[in-house]
Amino acid sequence: MSKPLAGNPAIEEAPFSLKAILPPLLAIIVGMIMVILDGTVVNVAVPKLVEFFHSDLKTIQWAITGYTLALSAVIPLAGWMTDRFGAKQIFVTTVILFVIGSALCSFAQTPTQLIIFRVLQGLGGGMVAPIGMAMVFKLAPPDRRGSIMGMLGVPMLLAPALGPVLSGWLVEYANWRWIFLINVPIGVIAVILGIAYLPKADHNAPKQLDLLGIILAPIAFSMLAYGVNEGGSVSWTSTGAEVGLLVGGVALILFIIVELVHKNPLLELRVFRSSDFTRGIILTWIMQASLFGSMLFVPLYLQNIRQFTPLETGLILLPQALCSGIAMPIGGKFYDKYGARPVAFIGLIIIAVMLFLLGHIDANTSLSTIMPILGGMGFGMGLSMMPLNTHVLNAAPRQIVSRVTSLTSALQQVVVSFAVAGMTGYLTSRVTHHMTEAGKGANPLTAAVSGFDDVFYLSACLAVVGVALCLILRKPKETAVGSEEEGNPDPSLMIGH
Repeated sequence: MSKPLAGNPAIEEAPFSLKAILPPLLAIIVGMIMVILDGTVVNVAVPKLVEFFHSDLKTIQWAITGYTLALSAVIPLAGWMTDRFGAKQIFVTTVILFVIGSALCSFAQTPTQLIIFRVLQGLGGGMVAPIGMAMVFKLAPPDRRGSIMGMLGVPMLLAPALGPVLSGWLVEYANWRWIFLINVPIGVIAVILGIAYLPKADHNAPKQLDLLGIILAPIAFSMLAYGVNEGGSVSWTSTGAEVGLLVGGVALILFIIVELVHKNPLLELRVFRSSDFTRGIILTWIMQASLFGSMLFVPLYLQNIRQFTPLETGLILLPQALCSGIAMPIGGKFYDKYGARPVAFIGLIIIAVMLFLLGHIDANTSLSTIMPILGGMGFGMGLSMMPLNTHVLNAAPRQIVSRVTSLTSALQQVVVSFAVAGMTGYLTSRVTHHMTEAGKGANPLTAAVSGFDDVFYLSACLAVVGVALCLILRKPKETAVGSEEEGNPDPSLMIGH
């Protein structure tokens, strides 16, 4: 008996089965957790890499910078590549490329080799998350999207927190090469699961290729990421920062113009015509900027002020990861029932309160005080992050979701880069201010703690802005279960319109 064709009512009316969706979801989660995990493990190993290669910090930092630039360059291409070759094929191919890059990194003999192989890793890893999110969104029925996307969100929040623990243990008790080599078996599992269980999606590239977009997008996003990185780590007036921001800014303006006039753009910017999408994405940016006040600077506080080892720091951060994992499915279920507004509102209130509490810590604050605050922070993150992401995707036409996930991922990379650089600069300026204010004989440690407190206060204020913006999110529209038009903003957003 032949299988019913796509679009057959028998398929559309079939009851949802978690058992059926679990294998492809697992394939996507394994691939994503490997890539996200790798983004944090290398940071902890930097001192060991400097020592092993007999190099300097600035050279080894390029192993991180090169990876970030490669990610930024390929993320915008994910949607077009998916349309051209199919989501399954590109997802499996990019995971294979990431695994090859990881294996080569583990055998690197010089800093130059490590940097080149990290770029190769980034070229593979950049497309995994946006393609994975788009596939999961399409696999999940409209009335269960929040729950299913919540399951996908668990590795997205667990991996950054678990990365320092894994890396710290491997660096201290094994060998730095294992932080890359461990990706190989995980990646092989992801490839096997992907080939076996990911559905073959129809792929049909637009007749008119957006060649200018394909050229301008990598230049714009990679150069902006480079400029912001140089500005935050070196100086905003350095040659690298100025050239990166100038070239990236000009390329971005040209890219936006090209995308708005092209019939089949690389990134579907016209989706911003949907007020639901625009409100959701702005709120997501604010939340991400706020969260990096904790995710980046709490580890710095623990290592630089409290002198904890990387492994100890990772273990202290575990409550944040565990509470995120607990809250993710809860947030997804609440989204399915109530929509994004009340869930994000409660989650961001929790985040804001915890950040204000972090703003009162000092050099002697006990871990019994810090760890519950981090746990509360993780719970707020888990509760609000995926409902907001699902809301944003729901506000776009279903057939261009792969383009929208590329758009949101590319913009997130830029927003996070600016947030990290901006808050790093703010921390430096506040520490200097407190030192000057205290005058001669000032305690540098006290000034540094006060600077960290100021950053946490700033992050808390951003979270409060997010709480206020939650009120303008619309209530979920009453749509028929299984409707593919749920949340579609405007027929004019259709590709090729």
